[in-house]
Amino acid sequence: MLFVIGLGNPEQRYQRSRHNIGFDVVDALANALRVNFEAGRGEYLITQGSHRGQSIGLVKPLTYMNESGVAVLEVRERFDVPLEQLLVVCDDFQLPLGRLRLRASGSDGGHNGLYSIIYHLQSEEFPRLRCGIASAFTPTDKTQMAGYVLSLFTEEEQSLAQTMIGRAKDACLAVAVEGLSSAMNEVNRKENA
Repeated sequence: MLFVIGLGNPEQRYQRSRHNIGFDVVDALANALRVNFEAGRGEYLITQGSHRGQSIGLVKPLTYMNESGVAVLEVRERFDVPLEQLLVVCDDFQLPLGRLRLRASGSDGGHNGLYSIIYHLQSEEFPRLRCGIASAFTPTDKTQMAGYVLSLFTEEEQSLAQTMIGRAKDACLAVAVEGLSSAMNEVNRKENA
């Protein structure tokens, strides 16, 4: 079973921020699968559904972004999930808004949530779907990045952000049904077209 783990921060004040795009994607998946999140036996919300005969677990860590790895490790140990069946969905300030990048493994790329997951799992060998949040307003000064990633999408960006969330949801479903390699070919080809 594929577990899709959307990264974000749990408080109301972070809803719909750039940094919470992972939460938005798993919420869209929960809607599509007609399931509701419940408290897990750890620091996360969880639910399960199926799509075209494939079971899919959805997870929202409640540990806040910088400690995402705590919840991911809890899920992995509780459900004995192989690393290749953990698909992490997160924001990426180095990708333009609207662009997706699906990878089988890799570094944290400066993302604190991915850093925490790599630290707790002691591995970079898990798939991740990065959702671009960069815009004309992305600061060049890295000391201002925290404020940027926690900001809301502007009115002009809303439509593109919603389209990206829908495409990210479809990409996750493709991983569950078609497998990672096929989904990567499809998603990454579209992104470079």
